[in-house]
Amino acid sequence: MGSSEKLDILQGTLDLLILRTLQWGPQHGHGIGQLIRTRSGDLLQVEHGSIYPALHRLRRAGWIESEWGTTENKQRAKFYQLTAKGKKQLTQEESKWRLFVKAVARVAAPQE
Repeated sequence: MGSSEKLDILQGTLDLLILRTLQWGPQHGHGIGQLIRTRSGDLLQVEHGSIYPALHRLRRAGWIESEWGTTENKQRAKFYQLTAKGKKQLTQEESKWRLFVKAVARVAAPQE
């Protein structure tokens, strides 16, 4: 797939994607980005310059927590996981996302 076919992530959507990815279990920052890319069929690619500030923001909000661990490649990395507050926030973010998609579909639909 060419780089022109990749999609930009809307502001605010990255939080939802990270929270959803962490629902599947703890993960380090690079792994989160890889999972988002893989699960999107390579349409979404999150750069490190975007993912790490988002992880810090989510941690400050109390939605995720982190601890040091070792990756599959035996490298030291910070692993992130959802908190109870983060699980509640994920539910809210998904509701907002569904409403957003519905609103965009209404605007994009041909007028009758």
